[in-house]
Amino acid sequence: MIYEIKELSPELTRDYLDFFDNRAFSDGNPNGPCYCTSPTMDRETEEKMVSEFGDDVKGTLRRYAMEMLNNGMIHGYLAFDRDIPIGWCNAADMDSFKAFVPDFARDNQCGKTFSVVCFEVAPGYRGKGLATEFLKHICTEAKAQGYVAVEGYARLSIDPEYLDFNGSIGLYERAGFTEVKRNEEQVIMRKRL
Repeated sequence: MIYEIKELSPELTRDYLDFFDNRAFSDGNPNGPCYCTSPTMDRETEEKMVSEFGDDVKGTLRRYAMEMLNNGMIHGYLAFDRDIPIGWCNAADMDSFKAFVPDFARDNQCGKTFSVVCFEVAPGYRGKGLATEFLKHICTEAKAQGYVAVEGYARLSIDPEYLDFNGSIGLYERAGFTEVKRNEEQVIMRKRL
C-alpha cells in the first residue's frame, strides 16, 4: 500500500497534533504519550519539561510540542491514509538534533548527513511497510537537498515491552542502508546518496 508522505510544515500542525493526540498510542502502548519533542531539545529544556509534568504529562508534552512547532523546532514527515495522519518519522539535518544522534555517529560523519531518529506508526498500520516508505521518501528528499547520506541509529537490544522507535537493522537493510559502525548499544546504518 502506498501512503502519502508530507514534510512537516505549519499547515500540517493540526495533523501532527491529531496524530499524537488520537492515533499514535491509541493501543495503550506504554511509550505514550509522546509528541516527539526530545530529539531537538537540549538537556536543560527537557529537564524543565519533565519537572512540570505533575498530573498532566500529556498536556505538558503537548504544550511544549505546540511551542516547538510554532518555532520550527520539530522536523520530520507525516504519513497519511487519505486525509488521516497515520505515521510520523522524525528526520532532518544531523545538526538539528541535540539528542538521539549518538556521539559516535557525529564522529564518523561522511559529509552533509540527514538523520532519521524516530518512527511512530498508528496501530493498524504497523508491519505494512510504512517505515520503509518513509525511508525511501526521505532519501529522495535528502538527495534533492544536496545531502550525501541518510543515517539511522538502530538499537542492538530492545526491551520487548517497548516498540523500537529507532527502526531495526533489518528495516534499514531492506531500504538499502548498510552498517557503518557500532558501539555497545547502537548501529549506524547509512545510505550514501
